[in-house]
Amino acid sequence: MGMGIGIRDQMAKRAAAEIKEGMVVNLGIGIPSLVPNHLPLEINVMFHAENGIVGMGASAKQGEEDENLCNAGGYPVSLVSGGSYCDSVIAFGMIRRGIVDITILGALQVSEKGDLANWIVPGKKIPGMGGAMELAQKAQKVIVLMNHTDKAGNSKIVKECSFPLTSRACVDMIITDMAVFHVTEKGLVLSEVFQPYTLDQVRESTACSFFCK
Repeated sequence: MGMGIGIRDQMAKRAAAEIKEGMVVNLGIGIPSLVPNHLPLEINVMFHAENGIVGMGASAKQGEEDENLCNAGGYPVSLVSGGSYCDSVIAFGMIRRGIVDITILGALQVSEKGDLANWIVPGKKIPGMGGAMELAQKAQKVIVLMNHTDKAGNSKIVKECSFPLTSRACVDMIITDMAVFHVTEKGLVLSEVFQPYTLDQVRESTACSFFCK
């Protein structure tokens, strides 16, 4: 990864590389919402948002924001040609029917088996909860974008999640600020290490074992 862009954008750009022509892709709030900014113009996809957009475009340019057009996190976005609106019931119906090809979500923890915890920290209030359970179960591929460690320096990739689970064995791919992992039947497989980190630093910052590709 080049160092010309911020780490959040590096992560979003790596996730965008997983998106193929014609896909329907759902984006969570936070870092995932940056993904449309890094999709090549020649690739035609439909970004889906739980609040009722199919065909969400990149973040709205300053001065061109539409107060009625925002992503699931409430931030202003654009609409691509052919995009459409629906109510959230229809948006969730699309998820539950398995129409979404990829969902890109944030997470609090992911286990080595691909268990996902991203909806609550016991004793704390987290705004914006909703949709992750359906997406984790029904999307054809689940990609997690998150920092490798929390603010206290604890690994967010763990042997067993200590936070309440959103869904079990649902995550296919994890992209952090340090590395890229794939969840396989034999366990976590490390496929990429981002600059300036080393393999040893990734091992030290990961609270479970993994294989190297």
